[in-house]
Amino acid sequence: MATEGDLWGNELLWDHLIVDSDGAHVGMVDDLELVEQGDGDGPVLTAILCGPMAFGPRIGGRLGVWWTAIGRRLRPGDEPYPPRIPLSSVKAIESTGVTLAVIREQLPTGALEDWLQEKLIQQIPGSGT
Repeated sequence: MATEGDLWGNELLWDHLIVDSDGAHVGMVDDLELVEQGDGDGPVLTAILCGPMAFGPRIGGRLGVWWTAIGRRLRPGDEPYPPRIPLSSVKAIESTGVTLAVIREQLPTGALEDWLQEKLIQQIPGSGT
């Protein structure tokens, strides 16, 4: 039975914006990492997961498999997936989103966006970059 203090990921976290300590866009909450503590109190939130490799399994079915495959093909080879933001890096969780205590460059979440910008977007004539 849920109590008033319980945090429901599907209501308060999934699909919410993540911003760094400077207010820069980091990504969206695509999934949550929960770890069973073994004390019978249930799982504990340990990290926020971002990107297609986190979102695909949440979608499920053929669309989820397709989404995950696209993310796997587009990501840089050395990027850990799914990008994981430890709860220790989270400053605040609010109804408007998640604010981090660190800057974007200290996280693994920007590598796909940076790679896409360099390899794809900048190659488009008139992209303005």
